[in-house]
Amino acid sequence: MPIEQHPAGRVRYRGLRQWLRIYSFTVYFGGCMIIVHLTQILGLLLYPFNRPLYYSYIAKTKENFGVLVTTITQWWSPTVVRVTGDKSVRHQLKRTLDGRLECEFPERMVLTANHQLYSDWLYLWWIAYTARMHGFLYIILKESLKYVPVIGPGMQFFGFIFLARKWEQDKPRFVHRLSKLAAGGGTEPMWLLIFPEGTNLSDNGRKTSSRYAEKIGVKDLKHLMLPRSTGLRFCLENLGNSVEWLYDCTVAYEGVPRGKFGQDYFTLNSTYFEGRPPKSVNMHWRRFAVSSIPVSDTAEFEAWLAQRWREKDDFLEYYMENGRFPEDEDEKIQSNGNSNGHAIKSGIENAPKAQQRVKVGGQERIVTTTGGSTTGGWGGPIETEVKLKGLWEVFDMFKVLMTFALFANVFLKLYTIAQIFGARSSSSSSS
Repeated sequence: MPIEQHPAGRVRYRGLRQWLRIYSFTVYFGGCMIIVHLTQILGLLLYPFNRPLYYSYIAKTKENFGVLVTTITQWWSPTVVRVTGDKSVRHQLKRTLDGRLECEFPERMVLTANHQLYSDWLYLWWIAYTARMHGFLYIILKESLKYVPVIGPGMQFFGFIFLARKWEQDKPRFVHRLSKLAAGGGTEPMWLLIFPEGTNLSDNGRKTSSRYAEKIGVKDLKHLMLPRSTGLRFCLENLGNSVEWLYDCTVAYEGVPRGKFGQDYFTLNSTYFEGRPPKSVNMHWRRFAVSSIPVSDTAEFEAWLAQRWREKDDFLEYYMENGRFPEDEDEKIQSNGNSNGHAIKSGIENAPKAQQRVKVGGQERIVTTTGGSTTGGWGGPIETEVKLKGLWEVFDMFKVLMTFALFANVFLKLYTIAQIFGARSSSSSSS
């Protein structure tokens, strides 16, 4: 793909510098993943004796992995993240004094999102980190990922749900995992992430979606694929009253041309090794009370989900035209499912905004510092970065192995001392 057509511009790292990035990324991510997985394996010692302690232990390893994926984004593909929400979630979106995002989302939810890149889940795991829920994220994934060395077994320890996309095979897996997640009336923290489109947006996916829309006689979407309702409905139905809210995130990546697909631009190589991540990741949040969703009726639920996806398509059309998402009651989309993204603008857009120049990935960017929920109301979009609260969090993943190594070392030394004394005692008695 020619350089001038890439949304993130020219390649920043070539030759030796790019190879150094590949090497450092591989060593760091691969090494830390092995450490997390070894820590998981050690936790099996707890399983026969104390199941609750074992699951708490695994949640801690999941936190460590959440920190790991946050650092690979922070260090190898830094980017600006712009977060907005409708009136149902605005009060839960905060910007800290040091510029970080904090989400005051509940401990239990079902989370849906459109799927544009293979790396969408990395940004959503970071959102869980900002809500201190990165140890309790459960993701529904395609079955092939289960067989990736180290990562696949690690995700099985995390309790992720792997789907073959054949309902006869998938239903028992759903039943098994959802029964655990709903156990005890839903007292344990849980974020269940599902992508109703089933796969990331691509040319083939759009063509398939278009053919299906024509087959069932509905209007096709512009920026999304038609969602599949079976898995999501089954999740909501089986979780029952243990989950109060369904949260929905609409994701857009800056610079992807109309009619093109982010996956063709923001590959692993481009994003992490060439220094061409998205210039900004844009998220628009809203939530729905599960009690208001017609889960018990298949046809009504399909219609409900289809309407939510038409609204998301309107959001993305608005983003294509304006470079940002609309902001609910301040900018109402004229929507009946056929919106062209136009809106009535007022208030927030014209309000004064404090800005500062910051370096993101070695490049200067101007970000707004007045966004988020404040005592005076909603201050507009939150502009921030994917980053940790502190570097010390990285070292947390080494604690278990270091402690185990310390005890093993002490045990070996005591054993050696015992052997020496035993040998001396034997020699003394024989003499």
